[in-house]
Amino acid sequence: CAKALREIGSEVPTGVYLPSNPEAILISLDLKSGAPMQSAAKAPYRATFRVQTVGIEQVERCADPDYEFMHDFSTEYSQMAIFKVGDDVRQDILALQLMRLFHNIFEQEGLELYLYTYRVIATSPGCGVIECVPNSRSREDIGRNTEAGLFDYFRHVYGKEDSIKFQKARRNFVISMAAYSVALFLLQIKDRHNGNIMLDDEGHIIHIDFGFMFESSPGGNMRFEPDIKLTAEMILIMGDLTAPAFLWFKELCIKGYLALRPYRQHFITLVALMLDTELPCFRGHTLEQFNARLKPDSSETEAARYMHEVINRCAHSLRTRIYDYIQFQQNKIPY
Repeated sequence: CAKALREIGSEVPTGVYLPSNPEAILISLDLKSGAPMQSAAKAPYRATFRVQTVGIEQVERCADPDYEFMHDFSTEYSQMAIFKVGDDVRQDILALQLMRLFHNIFEQEGLELYLYTYRVIATSPGCGVIECVPNSRSREDIGRNTEAGLFDYFRHVYGKEDSIKFQKARRNFVISMAAYSVALFLLQIKDRHNGNIMLDDEGHIIHIDFGFMFESSPGGNMRFEPDIKLTAEMILIMGDLTAPAFLWFKELCIKGYLALRPYRQHFITLVALMLDTELPCFRGHTLEQFNARLKPDSSETEAARYMHEVINRCAHSLRTRIYDYIQFQQNKIPY
């Protein structure tokens, strides 16, 4: 990666921009930033750029050879991006489009639920650019630097459990955990090892990499993982299974699930538009299974009870621990 970046050079032509951020001009390339990303089958790499947000109109004006771009150092900042070759990112795009719909509905319904829908752009068949989640670390990265669990990590970063800073981080953790739990269940997103789970500086949990969803899963579509990743260390941040924070988490999950049900036809239509792409997540029964998870024939009370049962059976799931152990043995991903 470093050699390839040196061949490109640190300076970039005026008017160049990242497809994942078309409102910002690229100023320079950090030649020391090239790093291969861990992947079971592919070789994605990450690079860091210095960019300046100027707006789409000014980016377009930069295409004019006579236009003189005014560089403002005060608004320059770093932005990372992941580049994939030989990997179809359209499945990630579909997952994030659906999550964006979920996010908009949550906002419309006045629900305090957090989803970070980062940008993914398919640049050509089998190639794409992925926006890196800013101000965040993967759970894998945290595990490589400390043997402490998430709760101890939270105490180290945010202070004592009764401090305001810790309470704010816990709150952010709960509202993001609830939102992603609903999304993981409805979209059946799998391969939830610790390399695909991020924590930002404010305590939000953020899921990335949606290469397995709907009817596809690792290990030849075994569907081994539970519907939601809800480990002991995640629960410990919220207290325990009877703590107010965990009960609030369950309440938010149920409210989020109920808020999405009336819009099921919108989701089904969006997925149906992608069926002809023959993405690996489509194996013949995607629409009916997706529809069934939204319980169209159930009352609101019955649907709430159903979501409550989903959460209960996923908490402390043995299958989650086994999958994390397999990922550690095969790919050395800490858990």
